[in-house]
Amino acid sequence: MAIIRPLNGIMPKIGRNCFIAENAVIIGDVVIGDDCSIWYSSVLRGDVNPIRLGNRVNIQDGAVLHTLFKNSVVEIGDDVSVGHNAVIHGAKVGNDVLVGMGAILMDHAEIADGSIIAAGAVVLSNSKLESGVYAGIPARKVKDGSEAVTAAAHKNAGGYMMYKEWYK
Repeated sequence: MAIIRPLNGIMPKIGRNCFIAENAVIIGDVVIGDDCSIWYSSVLRGDVNPIRLGNRVNIQDGAVLHTLFKNSVVEIGDDVSVGHNAVIHGAKVGNDVLVGMGAILMDHAEIADGSIIAAGAVVLSNSKLESGVYAGIPARKVKDGSEAVTAAAHKNAGGYMMYKEWYK
């Protein structure tokens, strides 16, 4: 059974129709929207500041979401995929975004709606990214945002809507 526990008197809140893997860890000030999936070995540690997930978000295997003490928060919009082993540390992610496998988003970074962060990319603290595709260390825009980019990110999140039903 997943570790879902309160900390400092705050219990995580989990929306309707979610899948939470048996070894996922969700602690403290975490709010998860409806139709989300939190996959194996992922950690959402809302111990020092809040973590907020919209609807239809998937946090894939081994991903870690955390914040800076009384400084940054994690905010994730709707229809977002956070890839395997990605780290989101105090960043804001818009709607219809794909955060690739092993990507790192640092404190106070902001990712615009309809964006893709490539696998292994590092988005530095305080970066404000407009819609597009970003890759590299540090992450740099490699493609402008478009309906096709938004659709690709949205489609990925949609796939996880199907996958989570297999596991429930």
